[in-house]
Amino acid sequence: MDVGAVSMAMSQINLKTNWGMAMLDKGLEMNEEAGANMIQMMDKSLETTVNPNIGSNFDVSV
Repeated sequence: MDVGAVSMAMSQINLKTNWGMAMLDKGLEMNEEAGANMIQMMDKSLETTVNPNIGSNFDVSV
């Protein structure tokens, strides 16, 4: 059994595991941000349903 080969194989496995965890972490961050943005859009939508006259009329002069 070659100790150097086993050490390199274990190092590669460790690298792949760390890379996979980093990608999962980034995906989780992106999903949390998308959820926060969706909640913010829903809050803005709720404002127009509570006050339907806000933003529905505007004056234009040329």
